[in-house]
Amino acid sequence: MGGLDWSGLMRAGMHGLGLAPDRFWSLTPAELALMLGVDPASAPMTRSRLEALSRAWPDRKPKQEDD
Repeated sequence: MGGLDWSGLMRAGMHGLGLAPDRFWSLTPAELALMLGVDPASAPMTRSRLEALSRAWPDRKPKQEDD
């Protein structure tokens, strides 16, 4: 549950897009999504996605500890 559909991604990349296996495995998920016509930025806002965005773009800078 919730994992990546690797066989589906491999089918889409290698069969659908005609990518060689080494080219498929060298792509980032964002590159593959772009090639497949999927906009990764339009993913639904789930709790885990919100938490990831909050970590990447915090409202406040983390406090630095004194040395």
